Amino acid sequence: MSFFSRLSRLLSYSFKKLLHAFLDLLPIILVVSFFQLVILQQPFPQFYEILFGSTMVLLGLMLFIEGLEMGLFPIGESLAYALAKKGSLFWLLFFSFALGFSTTIAEPALIAVAQEAARISAESDLIGSSEAANSSYALGLRISVAFSVGFAILLGVLRILKGWPIYYIIIGGYIIVMLITIIAPSEIIGLAYDLGGVTTSTITVPLVTALGVGLASVIKGRNPLLDGFGLIAFASLFPMIFSMLYGIVIFGL
Repeated sequence: MSFFSRLSRLLSYSFKKLLHAFLDLLPIILVVSFFQLVILQQPFPQFYEILFGSTMVLLGLMLFIEGLEMGLFPIGESLAYALAKKGSLFWLLFFSFALGFSTTIAEPALIAVAQEAARISAESDLIGSSEAANSSYALGLRISVAFSVGFAILLGVLRILKGWPIYYIIIGGYIIVMLITIIAPSEIIGLAYDLGGVTTSTITVPLVTALGVGLASVIKGRNPLLDGFGLIAFASLFPMIFSMLYGIVIFGL
């Protein structure tokens, strides 16, 4: 195959991926444009900066999705497959916990929210106003959330191995959330509920999903569609519980 033929195929492939990314962003663009131009009836401020930034978002989304398909999904599935074939329950569960913990502790959205929560808590005199107190509170929050996601993924893997119905754990988990909400400090409740969504973001979701699908694919009697998904639901649920427990420890009942 000649150089120009390869280049043509690469450009065609890139254009298709870029078009798909644009179609994913199109609803957001239409909604923002409608409210800015029709409802507010104002031109976009700093239009060229917004256009440049939107282009960068489009390119970034295209590359991010391509990276997931080429790298994260295959490695997650292959690791789950290899560990299941190895037949060691300990290493499989340890890997599940470590994967959930490590991806969450590195989650950019969690880092940002934890820092903002520390700043607001300091301004409200709930914690010390020093930089060390802010850093300690934010780090503790991140660790508690990361630990909760690690535990959630471990429990989800056990569910796949044992064939437990997912709704038992989901219903039981939300009952615990409601009970802890009754006794948790009011200062942590809203943040805890938000952290359930913050953890399921750019880094955690692809690897955890790939782990569940890969594991369900290799275990006899498991359906990847029925049993492989659901880990993200656990990763959204347990951070609420552990965050409120963290608030009880920090702020008291």
